[in-house]
Amino acid sequence: METRNLIIIGSGPAGYSAAIYAGRAELKPLLFEGQSAGGQPGGQLMLTTEVENFPGFPKGIMGPDLMSEMKKQAERFETEIIAKDVIEVDFSVRPFLVKSGEQEYYAKSVIICTGAQAKWLGVPGEQAYWGRGVSACATCDGFFFKEKHIVVVGGGDAAMEEANFLTRFASKLTLLVRKDELKASKIMQDRVKANPKIEIVWNTEVVEVLGDETKLTTLKVKNNKTGETSEIQADGLFVAIGHKPNTDLFQGKLELDQVGYIVTKPGSTETSIEGVYAGGDVADHKYRQAITAAGTGCMAMLDAERFLSRQE
Repeated sequence: METRNLIIIGSGPAGYSAAIYAGRAELKPLLFEGQSAGGQPGGQLMLTTEVENFPGFPKGIMGPDLMSEMKKQAERFETEIIAKDVIEVDFSVRPFLVKSGEQEYYAKSVIICTGAQAKWLGVPGEQAYWGRGVSACATCDGFFFKEKHIVVVGGGDAAMEEANFLTRFASKLTLLVRKDELKASKIMQDRVKANPKIEIVWNTEVVEVLGDETKLTTLKVKNNKTGETSEIQADGLFVAIGHKPNTDLFQGKLELDQVGYIVTKPGSTETSIEGVYAGGDVADHKYRQAITAAGTGCMAMLDAERFLSRQE
């Protein structure tokens, strides 16, 4: 079986950027696009409508269109793309084994770009209005809700940070908390409670997302103590209950942190296995932006290229 210079697992901004750089370096990379955030080729941007903060598109670009252009650019530089999932890896011996279906592939180096996905509420209407009022990224979508009423769901530090940030745009913000207390650190709680634009509603959760078929208009909520349901008129719903990195495939194969993100060495994309690198949201629980994912995809390829040069 042929041993490849480089296999990239996952697409999205990180995977395609790694492939573009690898192709231009004449490494002839092989990319499995099926394994990425959201469980689909292209990752979370395939579920995003207009992207206005990616450099080079002054009028904005639709998320799926951006991923399509990145894919074409990777193919232009002779990246072989396989639209399948990887089901097994073995990093214990070299060359590394990457298995998809019944087919086995071998590589001198591997870059992992499988991303992370937002945890969702799992209520009716949530997915139907994703990108049409429902979001999980304040820095991505907050701009679209100027002088609007925004609802944020969550009680941890991430929810507090999102809520405070969104008040830059919102005329009013309602924070829904399932319990009668916040999980966030005291300093984050204090900031939210001191923000005059934020109203905290305790013991309350969303049970249904309603709209006019083009955008979100109403949230059906339930009081967890009384069981009573009511409706909140809202323009936006931001779900801030955490993210899950797509690393089930790498359990026991690489060092992961307590949440499941791949641990990389400081100032590097190198994982706990020499020759294996990680780019994008699968190793980034802090920024989670398309541009930072693309940047670390590039970094991972440069690290892999240096590794391959040393082996030669």
